[in-house]
Amino acid sequence: MTKRMQAVPTKRNHCARHRLRRAAGIVCIALAIPTGSAHATPPQRIVSLNVCTDQILVALVPRERIAGVTYLAIDPTISAAPTAFAGIPTSRGDAEDVLARDPDLILANPFSTPATVDLLRRLGRRVVITPFPQDVASVRQAITEIATAVEEPEAGARLVATLDAQIAAVESRVREDKRRPSALVYQVNNYVAGNGTLVDEALRIAGFRNGASGMATVAGGQTDLETIVASLPDLMVLATRPEDYLTTVGDNLRHPALQAMMHRVRSIVLPWPLWLCGTQHIASAIARLADARTALLAGPKQ
Repeated sequence: MTKRMQAVPTKRNHCARHRLRRAAGIVCIALAIPTGSAHATPPQRIVSLNVCTDQILVALVPRERIAGVTYLAIDPTISAAPTAFAGIPTSRGDAEDVLARDPDLILANPFSTPATVDLLRRLGRRVVITPFPQDVASVRQAITEIATAVEEPEAGARLVATLDAQIAAVESRVREDKRRPSALVYQVNNYVAGNGTLVDEALRIAGFRNGASGMATVAGGQTDLETIVASLPDLMVLATRPEDYLTTVGDNLRHPALQAMMHRVRSIVLPWPLWLCGTQHIASAIARLADARTALLAGPKQ
């Protein structure tokens, strides 16, 4: 009798277990995927995982809506506006730290750690990845995409309009004189800024020819010091001052041969943070280059 009673309800028990498994699956899915109500209001706890998105984000939304930016945002050797982030929490962007801030929007770009981005998405967090700009057009795109994600389209439109107005002002100055002096952008570790880069377009807008065009380089744009010294551009553009990097990576900027060359040609320091990222700060880099061109064309080096 006992064995028969145990055998009879098998189908009923199977159905009950199936319903429980199905219900559990629905609960798991509900926990993993944000609901529609999560987007009823603009995101209020935004976390940025990249110093480039940091700098656009802080220009678009009130500070109280930013739950975290990268630790690089306050580093003046990397960030174009480090003081803008005073008081905003910073982190190294690991998943545990990000989740502790309970973000309702996470901004990243293609250089953000893929494993972190994948984990955050699998845990149901909303992650928006914007492209890494290589020209002014894609800077506009990045600003617009981030403005859309944070639901501040008007702020994005204003930022783009300001960028365009600053660039248009430089272009109007350059049109008055068709001369195109050469400029070579030189960095630590013997890197030069070649064709197809954001600073290459900045040089063109400011009325220069890129002195690195056609220059023999290796991976990432490195070249040898002899090539630099032999190039003799009209303007030498340093990304940093020689004293900014006191380690061996900056030894090329302190080399006697380069220093002798710098006495023969005009030079400026165009701070790397202005053009490291494709942000609104590229307009300042373009304006500084245009000022250097005006001074260059006004007469020989004093």
